[in-house]
Amino acid sequence: MSVVKVTKNNFSEIKASEKTVLLDFYADWCGPCRMVGPIVEEIAGERDDITVGKINVDEEQELAMEFGVASIPTLVVMKGGKVVEQSAGARPKAQILAMLDK
Repeated sequence: MSVVKVTKNNFSEIKASEKTVLLDFYADWCGPCRMVGPIVEEIAGERDDITVGKINVDEEQELAMEFGVASIPTLVVMKGGKVVEQSAGARPKAQILAMLDK
């Protein structure tokens, strides 16, 4: 499955997904975000049991505030519309996968 660009206009649709949702809060200028981005995209390509969304914090400040994003990258895992896991900072693929499987 491909990565969905999440905005405030399509967020409710993403949140309502029956699948587990992985959100990647990032900015184009953020070095660690550029390290995590390809990993998130790789996971999206490997797993069709999850929905993967990327949220540009510069463009979607309201969503970043709603999730209390203070530093980026921040990864959020949602199940049934609720946040079940959230972490800030670059993470290796194994840790991101572990977040999804909790």
